[in-house]
Amino acid sequence: MATVHCYTSFTFSYLSRARILAQTLKAAHPDWVLWALLVDEPPPNFDYSICEYEFDRILNAKQLPFPRFNAWIFKHDIVEACTAVKGQMLVHLLEEGADKVIYLDPDIAVFHPLDEIERQLDMSSIILTPHQVDPNDTEAAVLDNELTSMQYGIFNLGFVAVRNDENGRSFAKWWAEQLYRACYADVENGIFTDQKYCDLVPALFANVFVERDPGCNMASWNLSRRHMKITQDGMITVNDSPLKFYHFTKIGSAGDVMTDRYARENIEVYEVWNWYKRRLKANELPGIPQRWWYYSTYNNGEVITKKTRLFYRSRNDLFNYFDNPFAIEGNSLYSWFQREASYLLTA
Repeated sequence: MATVHCYTSFTFSYLSRARILAQTLKAAHPDWVLWALLVDEPPPNFDYSICEYEFDRILNAKQLPFPRFNAWIFKHDIVEACTAVKGQMLVHLLEEGADKVIYLDPDIAVFHPLDEIERQLDMSSIILTPHQVDPNDTEAAVLDNELTSMQYGIFNLGFVAVRNDENGRSFAKWWAEQLYRACYADVENGIFTDQKYCDLVPALFANVFVERDPGCNMASWNLSRRHMKITQDGMITVNDSPLKFYHFTKIGSAGDVMTDRYARENIEVYEVWNWYKRRLKANELPGIPQRWWYYSTYNNGEVITKKTRLFYRSRNDLFNYFDNPFAIEGNSLYSWFQREASYLLTA
């Protein structure tokens, strides 16, 4: 395999975002192999052949060696599912012989070559980026950012980079096992999807590098301590370091609120934010229903409620008995719910 493989995990509802990632990453690193990991099935009659031009490889998550994939994926909502598959994909790429593997979230855009990260992997086994690298100086920012990171994870797992050595492979195996076991948005019990586990990584694994470059993973959660400029020749800098990649999390009302709160008079942030919104519009493809996710419904089209997933998650007997909980025919999980717990079938 080529030296650097990069992958992203998404559903068709995030395809426009993933296309921007692909376009910007390929502009910076045409030699890297870019994988699309689809945690979805296409909407009826939707032609997604464009992905074959923008991604080097496409893999469906169900092709990875997950035991009883349908039974397992039923436990997860869309965010949980897209993060739960990341560890096993990392294992897969390392086993296939990639020297270096980088994960980037689909809502990231690359603005500058990631050469320093690639070089750092010559020296480090694992690279993580914290949500914050500078202390906040107001109570509001501490509450919004630092205390939130203590709940949801010190490191943002929209990025992780791993070298194919003993430490890197050990981390990948451990992470994949944790995510198969429990990759849930369950903050009360100390779990937040794939992310909170990685608070432990610097303690559990050797040769971990914490990337503190302010140009890496700029996002709403660190705007309070990062200042963006755009030079006359068009280079974007953050605290005088080139902007490598921006994480456009929660694009829309929630992201706008946090951007307004912390970008303030830093108009360059709004310029980049609006650039991304325009790119999103340009990269939309017809034929994808709003909020589409194949695994959001039973096979009759009825929406699976969150409380149904939570109940099913708590019942190993149901998980072990029903191989395809999405089915409604015959002796199905759906018919069991109708008989035993019909209240779970309504929102």
